[in-house]
Amino acid sequence: MSYRYLGRSGLKVSRLALGTMMFGGPTDEASSHEIIARAKAQGVNFIDTADVYQQGRTEEVVGRAIAPDRDDWVLATKFANPAGEGPNQRGTSRKWIIQAVEASLRRLGTDYIDILYFHRADFNAPLGEGVRAVADLIRAGKVRYFGVSNFRGWRIAEVAHLADAEGIDRPVASQPLYNLVNRTAEAEQLPAAAAYGLGVVSYSPLARGVLTAKYLPGQAPQEGSRAARQDKRLLETEWREESVRIAQQLREYVADKGIDPVSFALGWVLNNQLVTSAIAGPRTLAQWEGYVKALDYRFSAEDEALVDRLVAPGHPSTPGFNDPGHPVEGRVPAVAPAA
Repeated sequence: MSYRYLGRSGLKVSRLALGTMMFGGPTDEASSHEIIARAKAQGVNFIDTADVYQQGRTEEVVGRAIAPDRDDWVLATKFANPAGEGPNQRGTSRKWIIQAVEASLRRLGTDYIDILYFHRADFNAPLGEGVRAVADLIRAGKVRYFGVSNFRGWRIAEVAHLADAEGIDRPVASQPLYNLVNRTAEAEQLPAAAAYGLGVVSYSPLARGVLTAKYLPGQAPQEGSRAARQDKRLLETEWREESVRIAQQLREYVADKGIDPVSFALGWVLNNQLVTSAIAGPRTLAQWEGYVKALDYRFSAEDEALVDRLVAPGHPSTPGFNDPGHPVEGRVPAVAPAA
């Protein structure tokens, strides 16, 4: 396992981060602990979770697994997504940030969080309040570093300036969605992170499973898959015919290279020098072992050119695609649109 400094910090993280979204849900606790132990044995020191994964159960599972060697891990969690019905059980208010962090600390069974992420932008809330609340948590010793997830370039810049004004270190990490069928992060998120000293810890390198090539164009998804389970975020984002077809083209391309589409897709993300670490979120130990193999593949100019032909740099596979979970903000009609 190799390690890189995270942004301009002195913190070193493994090139693969263990994503835990499935833990405490589709992946039971015993299997989750087995995966975590295996990842640590392979040199992984970076583990990523969130307060809302499996309604908080994921943090509990992760906390129990890493308790014996807590200080060996760089533990990241997040706040901002809805965690209840109330209007203040989400977002980036001082009230909610402090409440959410205290709850995460209890579930994780630890007295500090290494990296605390803004999980998403709260479009109408002032950014300064959130940054000041995080600054207080850092000064209190409950948080070591902070980062941002799903922030566009201008917000990355603004948070960096707010941190400067508050007298704390700038965020150390930006966590964008980034894979070879959705390259929109290349347009501004990755360059902004580099310019403002943030490391990039990208997520969804396999496009929520589409790039495993297990789905076939024009055919119903196989039973048990995320698509067959009607996973909401998959259907909103990566479940696109163009992406499914590209995955099959990649499968054919790598057939004689001695690797599989998973290694190629994850390796492609890691082949970007602007990416510090990629989050790989397994459901099973076998899936995790497949992800680790990506570290061994060395990309060629031919490989890079192939991806550029399939998906233009800075664009998604599907012309005009926008993620409804993170909408474009630059159009505010003066009159309400017709029903």
